[in-house]
Amino acid sequence: MTYVLTLIGNTEPEPLLPVHTDLVCSQLELNCKLDWLAEDEACDLIFPSELSAAEITRQALIALEGTNIDAACIPVRGRRKHILISDMDSTIIDQECIDELGAAIGVGSQISRITKAVVSGEMDFPRALRQRMALMKGMEYSLLERVYKERITVKAGARTLVRTMRHHGAYCILVSGGFSFFTSRIAKITGFHDHQANELTFVADKLTGEIAEPILGRSAKLDTLSRLCEIKGLSPTDVLAVGDGANDIEMIRAAGIGAAFHGSVALKNQANICINHADLTALLYIQGYRKSEFDLT
Repeated sequence: MTYVLTLIGNTEPEPLLPVHTDLVCSQLELNCKLDWLAEDEACDLIFPSELSAAEITRQALIALEGTNIDAACIPVRGRRKHILISDMDSTIIDQECIDELGAAIGVGSQISRITKAVVSGEMDFPRALRQRMALMKGMEYSLLERVYKERITVKAGARTLVRTMRHHGAYCILVSGGFSFFTSRIAKITGFHDHQANELTFVADKLTGEIAEPILGRSAKLDTLSRLCEIKGLSPTDVLAVGDGANDIEMIRAAGIGAAFHGSVALKNQANICINHADLTALLYIQGYRKSEFDLT
């Protein structure tokens, strides 16, 4: 099979240099032409191999040990995807929204502890969500607005990833186990076509401490992926799915490119792509986009 191995650096803290490509070519015994997608940032190595993509990636990372360079290997054929399905918390944004809400009302440590257990796969998501919601009973709607405006920030490369894929014809959806209060706003400012998340319940503009059923969890994310493929006449291999935690495992396993973005160990063990250093534009380079093709608006 013909593969493309994409090496990705950052101008800060560590640009991708010829010394890095030389290390990888030596490790894999390659003699192939280098295709630089962006100077100091990303380079493609295209070659036939009897090794698996996972083994090629493993060997590349051995060569790059001690650096801040990411490596990702996929088949050349079909590398550009037609659907982007992304988690929100700690993926498209820098924070976990529910942790920020908890901190705003003084129960941050209790909520963060539960969140960490969910991300690592140590705790069932629906039960954990109900526990965290109970801790926030009585929170005023106005406080959610303040948390969004003052505490939530978009990750580097998020807008560029979404807008570039959308510009080139991909359908982009934000699917979160968090809350539609936040996904609606984040989807709008980053350029997603649509969003799905859990619904908060209020009485007299205060949280009831309950969550509207059914709860959107890991199986719902996979259901969304499958439904979109059916609607659009596509295959899961045409999908790029990205997330950071155990709640994303099912959709990550199903997608053609299933990316763990600065992810938990539980998710990395299931993903076929792991981005540990670069920002979200790495997912464009992996699909073969040149920096000159990025939508930077």
